[in-house]
Amino acid sequence: MARYIFITGGVVSSLGKGIASAALGALLQARGYSVRLRKLDPYLNVDPGTMSPYQHGEVYVTDDGAETDLDLGHYERFTGRPTNARDNITTGRIYQDIIAKERRGDYLGATVQVIPHVTDAIKSFVLEGNEGFDFVLCEIGGTVGDIEGLPFFEAIRQLGQELPRGDAIFIHLTLLPFIPSAGEMKTKPTQHSVKELRSIGIQPDILLCRCDRPIPEEEKRKIALFCNVRESAVIQALDLQTIYDVPASYNAQGLDEEVLNAFQIAAAPKPDLQRWHHITNRIKNAEGAVTIAVVGKYTGLLDAYKSLREALIHGGIANNVTVNLRWIESEIFEQEDPAAQLEDVHAILVPGGFGERGAEGKIKAAGFAREKGVPYFGICFGMQMAVIEAARSLAGIQNANSTEFGATSEPVIGLMTEWLKGNALEQRCPDGDLGGTMRLGAYEAALSEGSRIAGIYNRTRIFERHRHRYEVNIGYRERLEAAGLRFAGLSPDGVLPETVEIDGHPWFIGVQYHPELKSRPFEPHPLFASFVGAAVEQSRLV
Repeated sequence: MARYIFITGGVVSSLGKGIASAALGALLQARGYSVRLRKLDPYLNVDPGTMSPYQHGEVYVTDDGAETDLDLGHYERFTGRPTNARDNITTGRIYQDIIAKERRGDYLGATVQVIPHVTDAIKSFVLEGNEGFDFVLCEIGGTVGDIEGLPFFEAIRQLGQELPRGDAIFIHLTLLPFIPSAGEMKTKPTQHSVKELRSIGIQPDILLCRCDRPIPEEEKRKIALFCNVRESAVIQALDLQTIYDVPASYNAQGLDEEVLNAFQIAAAPKPDLQRWHHITNRIKNAEGAVTIAVVGKYTGLLDAYKSLREALIHGGIANNVTVNLRWIESEIFEQEDPAAQLEDVHAILVPGGFGERGAEGKIKAAGFAREKGVPYFGICFGMQMAVIEAARSLAGIQNANSTEFGATSEPVIGLMTEWLKGNALEQRCPDGDLGGTMRLGAYEAALSEGSRIAGIYNRTRIFERHRHRYEVNIGYRERLEAAGLRFAGLSPDGVLPETVEIDGHPWFIGVQYHPELKSRPFEPHPLFASFVGAAVEQSRLV
C-alpha cells in the first residue's frame, strides 16, 4: 500500500517546492522505492493552457496530451518517470467535475458544498491509481494562508486522519531570510508559517528551510522548539550552483532518512547517488563553453522556457561544455539589424510562442542563421518562422505568412481543422474554444531515410510531444523543397510536416514538436546534444 508525503509551502511563493518534491522522489528512488509525484494547483483555471507565460511560466505537456504545471517537468527530469493527465489537477477542474455531477443529479438533491463535496473530490484524486507505488508525493501549489488553497489543505488534513496511522506525513517548505543590517538569520517567518498551518489542523513532520547560508545550531533548536518538530527534522535547503546538486545536498542533510524515520521504516541501503555526482561534475568542470542565443517572445520571465533551458544544459552535459544563454526579445529585431547581437554567438534557437508580436523578429533571426551559416534550431513557432523566411527569401513567395496573424494570400502556415491521431480523426473549429483544442501530446512522425534528423535520432520513426494550433501548409512542399528547404519528417499519413532542414548548412533544423519536454539530465535529447555539438564546432570557427 502506498504511503503519502504532502509537501506544502509557506512565507513566500517560488521557493522551489517542485524541485524539492522531485529531488526527494529521486532520493527515494535511489533507495530502491517506486514513487509517483502529483501536483495540486489551487487556481480556478481548468488547466494552464490558456494562461499567459508571464502569468504562469511554461505549460508542460504530457504524452497523453495534458497541459500541466511546469513542476511536472521537474518530476520527469529528476525521476525519469513519465507523468500523465492524472498527475496534475486544479481547482477549476475539480469544480468543473462537481458542477457537471450536480447538473446530472448525481448528488440526489443534496446541497453541494466545499465540505464534503470539494474536499472529497480532491481526496479521490489524490488516492486514485496509486497501486504499485511505495510513495506518492503530493505537492500543493501556492502558499499556506492563500484563501484559494484552503480546500486543498483541508483535504490533505482529512487524509492525514483517514489513512492508516503512519501512512501519511507532511513536509513544509519555508524561508529563513538573512537580514544583513542585523547580521542575523530570522526564524520568525517560519514560525508564523507553521502556526498558520497548524491553525488548520496540520502539524508538519519535517521542515525544509530555504536559506542562503548554513543554519546556526541555535537557530535550528529554536525552530524545532517553536514549530513542534524534532531538531533532526529541521533540514536546511541551501542555495546551490545547479538544481542537480539538490538530491545529494538533501541526502547530506538527512532528508530522505528523516522521511523514512517519520514513516517508522527501517532505513533502506544508502542511496546510490553516483549518477548525480557525475552530472554535477560535468556541469561544474566543463572543458569548454558555447554561447547560444535564444530569440523568444517571453524572455522577461525565464520560467516560460524552463524545459528548454534545462534541455540546453543537458546538451552541454552531453558535449562536456557550459552552455551560456543569451536571451533576446525578438521584437528588437523588428527595429534593428540582428547582426549586432547575433554575430558572435555560436548557435541560434527560436522557441515556441503564440501570436504576431515579435514574429518578424524571429523570421529575421532565422534568416541571419541561414545566410551566415550559424547553427539554427527552430522549435514549433520557431520552425514555422523559418519556413516563412525560406518561402520569402528562397522560394520567392513574397507574401508568405501565417493565418495566425490574419488573412494572407500565401498561407504557408495555416490552421489545421482535422488530423489523425493513431486511427482516430480529431477535429477543431476555427472559432471554437482555445483551451485544450491544440494538437496536444505525443504524435508519431516518419523521418526520411538519409536526412540529417534521421541520423541524429538514428531511426526513422519517432514519437514527440506537441502543443500548437497552426501547421506548415503541405501544399507548399514542392516549391519550398525546390528552393532548398527539405521536408525531412511528416506525419504517418503524409499530411502534416513535422521537421524541416537545409542541406549543406552546418546545422539548420526546424521541428513542429517540443523535444525539450523529453530531455533528461541522464538522457539528453539527441536533438539538443547534436545542436550543442554543432555550436561547439561553430565556436572553433569564430
